[in-house]
Amino acid sequence: MADRVTITTVARHAQVSVQTVSNVLNSPHMVRPATRQRVQDAIDALGYRANQAARQMRTGRSRLIAARIEPAQDGINGSILDRFLHGLADAAAPARYRVLLYTAADDNAEIATYEDMLSAYDIDAFVLTSTHHADTRTSWLTERGVPFVTFGRPWDAPGSHPWVDVDGAAGTAEATRHLLRAGHRRIGFIGWPAGSGVGDDRRSGWAAALAEAGVDPHGLDAVTPDGVAEGVAAARDLLSRDEPVTAMVCCSDSLALGALHATGGADPAAPGTPAPGRVAVIGFDDTPVAQAVGLTSIAQPLGEAATHCLRLLAAQLDAPGSRPPGDGQILLAPALVPRRTA
Repeated sequence: MADRVTITTVARHAQVSVQTVSNVLNSPHMVRPATRQRVQDAIDALGYRANQAARQMRTGRSRLIAARIEPAQDGINGSILDRFLHGLADAAAPARYRVLLYTAADDNAEIATYEDMLSAYDIDAFVLTSTHHADTRTSWLTERGVPFVTFGRPWDAPGSHPWVDVDGAAGTAEATRHLLRAGHRRIGFIGWPAGSGVGDDRRSGWAAALAEAGVDPHGLDAVTPDGVAEGVAAARDLLSRDEPVTAMVCCSDSLALGALHATGGADPAAPGTPAPGRVAVIGFDDTPVAQAVGLTSIAQPLGEAATHCLRLLAAQLDAPGSRPPGDGQILLAPALVPRRTA
């Protein structure tokens, strides 16, 4: 029988200490990339497989991170968090973490799920999404000392816990400036009802960009719940006013798709291309639907956001009490993706 490959065997093969191999296996961010690669090459060459049960007993950690799958939506904006979860799994694998997914219909159901999971599994930490005002999930985890990070700001207290978010105001401001540069002045905004942290943030960027250009945003917006049909109704409202808008910035791609329908959609001779004189429309999130119909939209750096979330969690787990990357508050810039609708 061949000799069993151990962590000591790997260390000898890579010409590093046993502690270095342990760091590569348990806290890879602590090891220089060149050394980490040398150890990984040794692991691959020797066929070493870490015993997860033994590692958990030694470290007291499962390396399991839990994250929620959002309830099904309209098939458009729901894809955003799906892409974030893919990015989280991609970021977790090299650091030897695994992502455990769960579902919950609302905050109360999610908190009940935390209790069930913490009693049934050795969960190291949680990644929360869809933050909002008066978010009871974060206070519940904080009170119990459970490590977590949110993809989304804590809207009531920005410094209360580690978070990663995308600057929605910067995105809609750039979309509005894009339309201003194209000669538009009456630029409408289709957004969600007041009180949504994300929605209010996105509206503020549009309003600020118009104000900078000397345009009064008053009377140029429409408020509606999210959805394609809702976008149709809101766009028709903006177009029926005494002075109709000539362009629209929308809070989501679902609303923008509805606005496209309301303004006549795409020129059938060239899919995704508005016919002459059509109203310009810009969405938010750059979903696959936006890409398919040629909708100008604002893209979120979801892979980068997921990587930062993992780094913030690793900092909490590997070095409790240490200063987290970016002081635990990371705001990322989105990017306008111009297409033929604007």
